[in-house]
Amino acid sequence: MSNSSSPPSVTSQLIELSHQLGREDRKLAILGEGNTSARVTNDTFVVKASGSNLGSLTPAGVTECHFSGLLPLLATKDLTDAAVDQALLDARVSPAAKKPSVEAIFHAYLLTLPGVNFVGHTHPVTVNQVLCSDQARNFARRRAFPDEIVCCGVESVFVPYTDPGLKLAQVMQRAVVTYIKRLSRPPRVILLENHGFIALGATPESVLATTLMGAKAAEIFSGAAAISGAPRFLTPSQVFRIAGRPDEHYRQKALGL
Repeated sequence: MSNSSSPPSVTSQLIELSHQLGREDRKLAILGEGNTSARVTNDTFVVKASGSNLGSLTPAGVTECHFSGLLPLLATKDLTDAAVDQALLDARVSPAAKKPSVEAIFHAYLLTLPGVNFVGHTHPVTVNQVLCSDQARNFARRRAFPDEIVCCGVESVFVPYTDPGLKLAQVMQRAVVTYIKRLSRPPRVILLENHGFIALGATPESVLATTLMGAKAAEIFSGAAAISGAPRFLTPSQVFRIAGRPDEHYRQKALGL
C-alpha cells in the first residue's frame, strides 16, 4: 500500500491560509474582515465569499469565479452598484455558489500578476494604526530593517482611501502599474489607506510570512516613532543592496517567498 498522498487542492490550501490569517491571537482580522483568493487555472480562481469569516472558513464559504467575468469591469466607467453585484453573481462557476466578496474584482486582477498565485487581504491592528495616521505613505515607501525587505519587498504599493468595490480595484490597478513601471518588479505588499493590508505570493506560506512581517514592521514603525518622533530608516542604497544579496535570495526561496 502506497504511503504517498495527493497534493492538497487549491481550495484546501486557501482555507488553511484563511484560518492562519484569521487566528484571533494574531489580530489580523476579526468577524467578517478580510478576504483571500487563489488561482485555480488560467481561467478561474477561488475567493472568499461575501460574509464568510477567515478564521472559520469552510468550502461552502469559498466561491470559484471566472477571470473573464470580472477583469473587463476594470475598464468600465459609471457602472452602478446593482450592475457590479450582477457581474459578481454572473462570474461564479456554479450558480449555486455564494456571491463572492465585492473585493473579488481586485483579487482577479492581482492574480494575473507574474508569480502571484495567492492573495491575502487583512486588517491588522498594528498596520491600521499606521494607515489611519498621517504617516501611512511614509510607512509604505520606506524600510526600517532587513527582514522587512526580504518579506515585504523594497517598497509597498500605497493606495489612497477609496471605497471598497470596483472603484478600489481600478485605483489599485493604476497604483500597481505605476509601481511596476518605476521599480521594474511586482509588489509583495499593497497598503490601503484607512483600510488594510494585502500580501501577494506564489504560495500560501509566502502570503502568511509577508503578512506577519508586515504586521511586525508596523509595530516597530509605531514604537520607533513613539520613542524618537520618527523611525530611523535604511537608506535607499542599503535597501536595494539587501534586496539584491544572494544570501537574501536564498532565504526568500527557503521561506517560499
